[in-house]
Amino acid sequence: MKDKIIRRVITVILEFEVMMLNIVSCVPSHHFRRFFYRLAGMKIGKGSTIHTGARFYDPRNIEIGQDSIIGEGVVLDGRDKLTIGHHVDIASEVMIYNSEHDVQSPDFHAVTAQVEIQDYVFIGPRAIILPGVKIGKGAVVAAGAVVTKDVEPSSIVGGVPAKEIGKRELKEYKYKLGRAAWLR
Repeated sequence: MKDKIIRRVITVILEFEVMMLNIVSCVPSHHFRRFFYRLAGMKIGKGSTIHTGARFYDPRNIEIGQDSIIGEGVVLDGRDKLTIGHHVDIASEVMIYNSEHDVQSPDFHAVTAQVEIQDYVFIGPRAIILPGVKIGKGAVVAAGAVVTKDVEPSSIVGGVPAKEIGKRELKEYKYKLGRAAWLR
């Protein structure tokens, strides 16, 4: 009984922290938001920005590399490890989950699996990345795609569920992303 009470108290504290981060996400200052996200345990690389309206589940397991841009209204799930590489561009309203329910289980329990997004990936608006997925270096995920399986490096995927629809011709990635607007 004591363990159950302790787990519940910890859950309420985490819910309060997530609620506070949701409020912080509305403040139109990258520096202000980044300060509080780091305070909550997120690792955010130099030059990376998270636009307004981002939502998080357990920020302590989220790691973002250098020079990456996370768009408006993005959902980042940290209930298992979420790693986002360097020079990654994640467009608006993308949802990245690493926890889901086992629909075949009688108790409908949660199952988690880490998500890894490697360097130079672009994820288009409103795409959904599901638990256990690894997106290879330089890959592109089309707008609205639902990624249920690993994506090979330099692949372009789209659709529901996402399938390869092309390849990037670039052999070497050297670009840096542009600076985000100050008040977004």
